Amino acid sequence: MPVHPTTLDRGIQVGFFVAHRMLRAYWAVRRPETHGALVAIWNAGELLLVKNSYRREHTLPGGYVRYGETAAQAGARELAEECGIVVSHESIREAYRAVHPFEFRKDDVSIVEVDVDTRPTIGIDHREVTWAGFESPQKILTLPIVPHLREYILLREKRG
Repeated sequence: MPVHPTTLDRGIQVGFFVAHRMLRAYWAVRRPETHGALVAIWNAGELLLVKNSYRREHTLPGGYVRYGETAAQAGARELAEECGIVVSHESIREAYRAVHPFEFRKDDVSIVEVDVDTRPTIGIDHREVTWAGFESPQKILTLPIVPHLREYILLREKRG
């Protein structure tokens, strides 16, 4: 049974939404270059997908790469922060990197991936992340998703 967010969670979701809109306005003026890492965690042919409170599209767990951090380290950190799933950054490999214009910025995105034998328990905060679950690539491609995720799935399917 899904856990329903509290009033405090709803307030924080609104805060994330407003903050993201303000960032987008800033990006529209500044046109920055950003570097982020998303982590693709695969189990039994399905991919962990998340829905953030501030964005219309579904995506993978992820965020900015911090100074001195590799994409694998950022992916492992973000996966733990957003979904409560801990994996060693040594087990994660870079699978995709591209630059896309996205939300008024030049978005340099690395997608790192890891395959797990056992489906992990997902623990989200219902604040930044409002939903997370494993879905097939075919199902994910029918959803509104960020452009780099679509490109990653299609490239992975092509590679076999």
